[in-house]
Amino acid sequence: MTTDHQDTDTAILDTDVLVVGAGPAGLMLATELRLGGAEVVVVDQRPGPTTESRASTLHARTMEILDSRGLLDELGTPPCEPRGHFGGVPLDLTLPSSHPGQWKVAQTRTEELLQRRAAELGADLRRRHQLLSLTAEDGVEAEAIGPYGPVRIRARYLVGCDGEDSTVRRLVRAPFPGRDAARELLRADVSGVEVADRRFQRLEHGLAIAATREGVTRVMVHEFGRPAAERGGAEPDFAEVTDVWKRVTGEDISQGTPLWVNAFGDANRQLAHYRHGRVLFAGDAAHRQMPSGGQALNLGVQDAFNLGWKLAAVVRGSAGEDLLDTYHSERHTVGRQVLANIRAQVELLLGGPEVEPARALLTELVALDGVRQHLAGMISGLGIRYDVEGPEIHSAAHPLLGRRLPDAWLEPAEGGARRRTTELLRTGRGLLLSLDGDGAPALRATAAPWSDRVAFVADRPVAGGPLSAGQTLLVRPDGYVAWAGSGAAGLARALTRWFGTAAADD
Repeated sequence: MTTDHQDTDTAILDTDVLVVGAGPAGLMLATELRLGGAEVVVVDQRPGPTTESRASTLHARTMEILDSRGLLDELGTPPCEPRGHFGGVPLDLTLPSSHPGQWKVAQTRTEELLQRRAAELGADLRRRHQLLSLTAEDGVEAEAIGPYGPVRIRARYLVGCDGEDSTVRRLVRAPFPGRDAARELLRADVSGVEVADRRFQRLEHGLAIAATREGVTRVMVHEFGRPAAERGGAEPDFAEVTDVWKRVTGEDISQGTPLWVNAFGDANRQLAHYRHGRVLFAGDAAHRQMPSGGQALNLGVQDAFNLGWKLAAVVRGSAGEDLLDTYHSERHTVGRQVLANIRAQVELLLGGPEVEPARALLTELVALDGVRQHLAGMISGLGIRYDVEGPEIHSAAHPLLGRRLPDAWLEPAEGGARRRTTELLRTGRGLLLSLDGDGAPALRATAAPWSDRVAFVADRPVAGGPLSAGQTLLVRPDGYVAWAGSGAAGLARALTRWFGTAAADD
């Protein structure tokens, strides 16, 4: 339990995990840690969820994640756009998924949703708390300053989810290789202006984007050849946005009222290691990139979803620390791939006339469905495939191995209403799904020592769906298939690898 007591004038908190940062990644991590049985304290400098109009896109994989935790009902039915882009080239994002396309949800709403769930599960969220220092040896000790004075927090692990200018990263002195911004997009939300909607319109002098929703127009603009400004953390003035907009489009929007103004550059950096002993990183603290295609927030939420169940298992003692190394190996690889596709998109978006031949070629290529599916899989997160077997586990290749469990309808073997595979993940436990429907006694017996961590379900797949009868799937709490087979061979090894030592051997 987290406890509060006084040592002179400094409050002291004890917890399993300290999460620094209450953005989407930090709040998602807190929910997963609590679902896995770990005590968690979250500290954040801000007084509440962001009020700025930042990220507004949830991609298909993130929507699936929220669905697998029963969080989508609160969102209602947000607008969905099947068409996205790759570097400004139109791209159909629809792939097999329960939520294909991109869904328009303001970051404020996403943070409110995750904060409410974290609080319901018992996370201790401390707003207006600024991290000052930390040490990490046998455990972690952190010092923060809160609204009522200094706070010392003792934890077994700390996770930095505190954004691209991460204090945790600076205190740990974690190598963060890559490049700084050379170009930038200026962005403003403006009321009281009337301009035509523009979707990545390339004009003689630059790139212009405009979209109006509910009386507010978001404009984004880049002037070809104009370098990123040295801003020292400050945001641009609205006058700078209007000047560049006029030079690029010829239009005057200076009579409008700015509601929010910012700039984002094409910096591209990634931590060399996502784990530094007892300190780990997720979200923008682990990688810095231009938010092209709305990928940044989704990448961070998916980092947290991968890490949360693993860190909770280690804290509970049901898994060894080597499980945390799979967080780095899996998510660093995904992050590297995302940063690479964003670099390519930046060249296509912000490059001048010299990139037109490449844009023309890409436009031809995305008409080929194989190319479209590959690019859509990268942007949506649906194309992720983890190397789940490792050096000690060898099994026949299976098309679902390392991929997410498809959303599919099942017929319960014991009768009753049909249910979705997604519903079986709501508890945050692992899942052994036998699709022969007969209870598979050998499989049940093999998995019995892990029954406190892995649910056993024997259902029949509904005909015509993405799952086939006769197979058995071991699914991790984050929804990825860790083992697949038609018998029990290799299952115990996979259970040990992902869910720790069998209870009977403790």
